[in-house]
Amino acid sequence: MATNGFTRRDVGFLSRGTRCAAWFYRPEGIDRPPVVVMAHGFAAEKSFGLSSFAERFAGDGMAVFVFDYRCFGESAGEPRNLVNPSRHLQDWQSAIAHVRALGEVDSRRIALWGSSFAGGHVIVTASRDPGIRAIVAQVPFVDAWSSLGRFGPAYAARFTLAGIRDLFRILTFRRPFTVPVVGDPGSLACLPTADSKAAFFELLPEDSDWKNECPARIAFTMSSYRPIKAASRVSCPALLVMAEKDSLIDAKDVERTAARMPKGKLVSMPIGHFDIYSGSGLEKALEIESGFLKEQLC
Repeated sequence: MATNGFTRRDVGFLSRGTRCAAWFYRPEGIDRPPVVVMAHGFAAEKSFGLSSFAERFAGDGMAVFVFDYRCFGESAGEPRNLVNPSRHLQDWQSAIAHVRALGEVDSRRIALWGSSFAGGHVIVTASRDPGIRAIVAQVPFVDAWSSLGRFGPAYAARFTLAGIRDLFRILTFRRPFTVPVVGDPGSLACLPTADSKAAFFELLPEDSDWKNECPARIAFTMSSYRPIKAASRVSCPALLVMAEKDSLIDAKDVERTAARMPKGKLVSMPIGHFDIYSGSGLEKALEIESGFLKEQLC
């Protein structure tokens, strides 16, 4: 695939012995360009709107490496749609190691870009890797305690019970017990807000075979995930793009996360969580994020 000053090719890498699928964007006419490593949010795949961001960054002279986690999209792994922060962080480390070994990019100039759940992942990953030059955390998930608390104790109890059912399925060698990824308010979904379901399905490509389900064991692996705790250890420049009307993430938590970063920069946008993937929200985000990345990498 060749488009407006860059090429894109399908590539892959191994994460803990499992093949992960990726797109590699290469700007034309630039010798060993800097590179942005990217991945999507909760239970999402790289084809869910990330090409808009990758094409903008590649068109601005940066190589881009966009990958799917194990068990998602074109990546291998079972069970499908398994969301697990620890596994995702392993995949980030493997993707970065793969990119650093590419002779066609400048391995000293690597930035990380993550949206929503992956916004938290890039914070944690950068806190552990001093070689990262910069990060962009877009509408970032920063504190499970706060996010889950928005839905009340009854939701937490039902979600925990579903997780127990899934663990029992593991012990009895059966297929996972799943819960919907997105659902209506009051439903037992991972993202049960009024805007989540419609917005999520709008991001799906027409030929997608993605299923709105996730193994319920996420109730246990996500509940202790708090990227805000790693913020003070992020030494590189960090751009956090906050949605003021976010239905999933408390804006005050994002503000506190940015404040803890030695080189943190917060940009606030008067939009909802999913508005950043289309329309004026997307255009504004592209302008801000690409400008920041060019400043840090180019």
